[in-house]
Amino acid sequence: MNSSQVVTLLVGLAVIVALAKVMGWIAVRLAQPAVIGEIVAGVLMGPTLFHGAIANTLFPVDIRPMLSSLANLGLVFFMFLIGLEFNRNLLRGRIGTLVTVSLGSMVLPFALGTLLATALMHHYGGGSDLSFVLYLGTATAVTAFPVLARIINERRMGGTQIGGIALGSAALGDLLAWSMLAVAIMTMNADAPGKWHVLLILPLVAVSFLVVRPLLARLARWQSEHGSARDTFAVVLIGLLAWSAMTEWMGLHFIFGAFLFGLISPHEGTSEVRGGVTQRIEQVSKVLLLPIYFVVAGLSVDLSRTTLAGLGEFGLIMLVAVGGKFVGTLAGARASRLDWRRSAALATLMNTRGLTELVILSTGLQLGLLDRDLYSQLVLMAVVTTIMTGPLLKLVYPRHFLDQDIEMARSREAEVPAHST
Repeated sequence: MNSSQVVTLLVGLAVIVALAKVMGWIAVRLAQPAVIGEIVAGVLMGPTLFHGAIANTLFPVDIRPMLSSLANLGLVFFMFLIGLEFNRNLLRGRIGTLVTVSLGSMVLPFALGTLLATALMHHYGGGSDLSFVLYLGTATAVTAFPVLARIINERRMGGTQIGGIALGSAALGDLLAWSMLAVAIMTMNADAPGKWHVLLILPLVAVSFLVVRPLLARLARWQSEHGSARDTFAVVLIGLLAWSAMTEWMGLHFIFGAFLFGLISPHEGTSEVRGGVTQRIEQVSKVLLLPIYFVVAGLSVDLSRTTLAGLGEFGLIMLVAVGGKFVGTLAGARASRLDWRRSAALATLMNTRGLTELVILSTGLQLGLLDRDLYSQLVLMAVVTTIMTGPLLKLVYPRHFLDQDIEMARSREAEVPAHST
């Protein structure tokens, strides 16, 4: 790496961070999650505008492998945080409702997505046909838990019935989505050399939960009592990178190792150490590495090549993704005896996709399951479905209904001490 490349890389990184901050601020001012602005920034820096002149100037071909490496590291950290922030308490006390709503929100869009895949397979299919069908079904069924959690928090819905069901169902749906994606990747690699490696995933999961998780809990408690979280952070970082490498070697993808290691990280009695680890990772990940990831993802999005036929396909993708998710969630909510308005609000929330969708799409592009045209359309679908969540939620769930639910939640909380005395 020569001096000129170092200068170009550092200037490019500075531009990425600055543009991500500006676009994130604009998105927030427009009542959208900041991540939407950051994703759009990545797309705008790609070949969609000016035939890629911006990208070619800021990110010449010789420094793009370095950007990709940093982007993959950011993805490792992000998936770790997804697993780490998975709140098992969301699944307690109302598991029947959560399973019903989560399955409704996943099964119908997944089924419609597989039908869509069979229609597009002759044009876009890559790798094995079965992998493409399973993958596209998963891509149309996913909900972005992190973005959804931010929307619910911003609207003060966390303590309401709708907010709790949405978060719990999305958390359960995330587990289903990553599992389905793993199956799609395994079917694609079924004939690859070393295909037996994938069988080691079951022992890895067992060792992770039965052996490593208790050891991490003991280490975290010891650190809480005797010192800072610096040593724990080093151990977590080593384990995170090792688990990511193992699942990549097994023929899955490094994101599954990162997610698994976050999932086994203990919660109970370790909040201080866990908070220190999370803060350290978030500082470098959210400010630098994830914006790099958005740019690398955006370099593969070229909406300028969209034809009339492509617009028709995009409309079909939107119909399958939005319609399937909305109707499936609505049916699950009604089966759980929620009224029509709250069921529609829940269905609207579950249509949020955002960054989780982008991770799945980028993974598909890396593995050859998508070509750039279909990838571009699916990225646009992820952005549009997330943008529409806020305005549509205001329409189906007006402020006075939300205020009523917030007041009901406060009343229930106030009654708990009275019953317990």
